[in-house]
Amino acid sequence: MSESSKGASAGRFVDRFLDTVERVGNKLPDPAVLFVLALGITWVLSALLASVSFTEIDPRSGQPIEVKNQLTGAALAVFLSTMVKTFTDFPPLGVVLVALLGVGVAEHVGLVSASLKAILNLTPKKLLTPMIILVGIMSHTAADAGYVLVIPLAGVIFYAAGRHPLAGIGAAFAGVSGGFSANFIPSGIDPLLQGFTQAAAQIIAPGREVNPLCNWWFTAASSVLVILLGWFITDRIVEPRLKAVPIDGDVADLQTVDALRPEEKKGLLYSALCVALMLGLLAAVSIPENSPLRDPSGAISSHAAPIMRAIVPLIFFLFLVPGIVYGVFAGTVKGHKDVVAGMAKAMSTMGYYIVLAFFAALFTEAFKQSNLGALLALKGAAALQAMKVPGAVTVVSIIGLTATVNLAIGSASAKWALLGPIFVPMLMQLGISPELTQAAYRVGDSTTNIITPLMPYFPLVVVYSQRYYKATGIGTLVSLMLPYSITFIVGWSVFLLLYWATGIPLGLQAPYTYP
Repeated sequence: MSESSKGASAGRFVDRFLDTVERVGNKLPDPAVLFVLALGITWVLSALLASVSFTEIDPRSGQPIEVKNQLTGAALAVFLSTMVKTFTDFPPLGVVLVALLGVGVAEHVGLVSASLKAILNLTPKKLLTPMIILVGIMSHTAADAGYVLVIPLAGVIFYAAGRHPLAGIGAAFAGVSGGFSANFIPSGIDPLLQGFTQAAAQIIAPGREVNPLCNWWFTAASSVLVILLGWFITDRIVEPRLKAVPIDGDVADLQTVDALRPEEKKGLLYSALCVALMLGLLAAVSIPENSPLRDPSGAISSHAAPIMRAIVPLIFFLFLVPGIVYGVFAGTVKGHKDVVAGMAKAMSTMGYYIVLAFFAALFTEAFKQSNLGALLALKGAAALQAMKVPGAVTVVSIIGLTATVNLAIGSASAKWALLGPIFVPMLMQLGISPELTQAAYRVGDSTTNIITPLMPYFPLVVVYSQRYYKATGIGTLVSLMLPYSITFIVGWSVFLLLYWATGIPLGLQAPYTYP
């Protein structure tokens, strides 16, 4: 078979695969409705299995586990009377909203966009690829800034440097979305996932706590991996293949990247000094053994230490205060109303998340109260133990399953709210910690974002690409991003196993084993 025939066959296979993914994904209900269906299934199963005797021992009581019927009058009365509390006490809800209040101000006043532009404007041409991927990774800190700023800007920068703009878009998309779980800086996604992980762990261990930064060291190290892999793929695989792709769009107005205004530079300088000052004060207060930020024994990294319980508020202030400082010097903050407007704007984007969290909270609580989560964990763990599957194989399987589900359900929080109550308790029974399970989930959740048309920003990236190559479609973008996706999932999985083997902590208070 000729090379052209092989290419055509591969293209047809990719098209068929994408068509199947799109059909299946479009038939799925909205994630919020999925939680309603999951709640109904939980109720029905609890009623059917309540009379069944099981031999598995409940680790919380030492007695055979019992499924509790959630369709009795008493259970439904409790469900209704505690519905509001169940929602307001849902772990991910408050932490996400508080963190994003600060991030929202930094984004609204222009600190985030100015920082990204400054980094890209100062980058030498030969380091454009790794710098664009790095900026894409760092953009995770500010919600969707990467999709609306970094990706289109990368196309402009590559074109201005005499390189193919689609290669720049591909590199940026890989950093922003393919490397979604990699970051040097903590962001709102950390406490969001931690809340779901902690709730899932408490299904079988009620007192088990999970630190919001339990994966920080791993995600920081992963950033280096994603940058190196993305750099190689862009320069050695993607860009050479794009030589035959003509630039036939309207690029007359895309010759340069806007330079930072003097007031923006001034704002960046003073906001950077503000961050340094805040971190210095935090360190100075934390160092003394009798610091109020330490626990009674003097430990600073225990769950009881106030500083560990204040991570989300610290994220809030470390974005809020520098954001205000930047806005004052850059002229984007004229008064307190501009700060409040930034917070309000951030909250206005969270409406759907709040709806999702409401139904996820109800499902999670019913799943916990029925004991179905614990039963599923015990039976799943027993089955895996009987198969004598090594822990490494189990972790890689979690990555693969998550990556597959990610093709149809794009929301990181929706997927983990559904999968966490199953994966986390089950792997705890196998001796694998919730923190390691969450790390495996994050790898799988990132790597297939860039090849699924159901990812909310995928069509937007297609539009960006059409500015340079008018015939760009879904298949064009997927074929562009497929080398990144395959390399990331293989390389990142191997990296997690090697990281695990070295025993380097995943993050703060993050053991690999349970208990």
